Amino acid sequence: MSKEKFLESIVAGYTHKHDSFVLGVAKLDGEPVEGAQVKIPLKTLNRHGLIAGATGTGKTKTLQVMAEQLSMKGIPCLLMDLKGDLSGLAQAGQLNDHITWRHAAIGEPYVAEPMPVELLSLSNEPGARLRATVSEFGPVLFSKILDLNDTQSGVMAVIFKYCDDKRLPLIDLKDVKQVMQYLMDDGKEEISKEYGFVSPTSIGAIARKIIEIEQQGADVFFGERSFDVKDLCRMKDGKGMISILRLTDIQDRPKLFSTFMLSLLAEVYATFPEEGDADKPKLCIFIDEAHLVFKEASTALMDQMEAIIKLIRSKAVGVYFCTQDPTDVPDAILGQLGLKVQHALRAFTAKDRKAISKTAENYPVSDFYKTDEVLTSLGIGEALVTALNEKGVPTPLAATLLCAPKTRMDILTSKEIDTLVQNSDIARFYNEEIDKESAYEMLKKKMEAADEDEHREKIEEQKRAAEKVTGGRTRTTKEKSLVEEVTKNTMVRQVGRTIFRELTRGLLGSLGIGKR
Repeated sequence: MSKEKFLESIVAGYTHKHDSFVLGVAKLDGEPVEGAQVKIPLKTLNRHGLIAGATGTGKTKTLQVMAEQLSMKGIPCLLMDLKGDLSGLAQAGQLNDHITWRHAAIGEPYVAEPMPVELLSLSNEPGARLRATVSEFGPVLFSKILDLNDTQSGVMAVIFKYCDDKRLPLIDLKDVKQVMQYLMDDGKEEISKEYGFVSPTSIGAIARKIIEIEQQGADVFFGERSFDVKDLCRMKDGKGMISILRLTDIQDRPKLFSTFMLSLLAEVYATFPEEGDADKPKLCIFIDEAHLVFKEASTALMDQMEAIIKLIRSKAVGVYFCTQDPTDVPDAILGQLGLKVQHALRAFTAKDRKAISKTAENYPVSDFYKTDEVLTSLGIGEALVTALNEKGVPTPLAATLLCAPKTRMDILTSKEIDTLVQNSDIARFYNEEIDKESAYEMLKKKMEAADEDEHREKIEEQKRAAEKVTGGRTRTTKEKSLVEEVTKNTMVRQVGRTIFRELTRGLLGSLGIGKR
């Protein structure tokens, strides 16, 4: 093995005709090889990628470096920040002796500078709120998120069809539950005549599924104002905007995370035009702690995710998964990835060693490295890298000393975050509270009117019965008292029935009180 031969293979593999960025420099025998820069072509970044490695090996910093480089090339990015340590992209980094040595070895000058950053939120974290309406999801995607069977999905399609025909807006989960309650109660005959029989059992099963995602905070996500994914593609001062979605408070709610990710990718795919073979991506999406996307995802959800990942590259969008173990990502998706940045793995048990051997098989065969051995000997800020060249051929595997971030390698202070949100161009717009009339309010009024009509009819019926008893003659005081008592008892029973029904609905979770 000669350094000359190695350098020749790296230079040939990582030399590109079109624009690219430097990720680092290749190492051999533990030392950086001068001139052997590892460059990633912008043209292939819509082929998706993986950043993997054990805790503390530098995955997040690699993600940070890539986001910086893309931004400087005019490519906007969306970053899923579950640990809360990516906000430092908004502030310039600080030069130190280690960074000076690292960049001298790479042969790339280090210039600390901040990046344009927009903070986003699914909950009450500071930043522009991301929401979507139930109607925008549609019956198919909404059914997959709830993991409904074929029969239940058919019922959901009927619910959407009914609301479309009756012009009942489905904005949030409260609207869906109100429609289901109406179809089980006052609207049972109406729905059966127009759309066929709807099983109460199926309605109950769907209600339980909705409660499940509500408990993970999905009721906060569904609503208005809907987020326009085109706002992810903004530019500022010639740089691509880096949108950071702060998810620190939903780490224990994977269902909400999966729901959001699938809806976002579906919206991007449906909204963005076909780009063909673009010179650079229009948007890159980085999913940190990606195992949470797949951890509790249903089979239907996984199938939908796989389909979108395969198709979305035609929209000039790249998706990058950041996780500890490559096996966290399903094989069907892993096979679609072009760029792979593999940080160190730790072999503490026999199971770990088997996992490392399996991971090594996912990388191109190298004449210069024993991949399974290198995987356990990489230092912090080092990784095995393979990408695609401009012809779509995998580049040589290179143990790489990675560039250091140009931005702060730490989080922003609360004051800095508040200032960032206050200066946002979109936060005020998306954080405005909107509560217009939707299916919940419309059907509630209709049901209340039906109850009042029923109440009046029973009173009239009691009056007619009393008159029949008296034969139309003037009632005596005793008879009047009897009629009043009967009417009073009827009203009490009616009020009691209504209260009991409302309490029962609340206890069953099929008439929950939502945000809207």
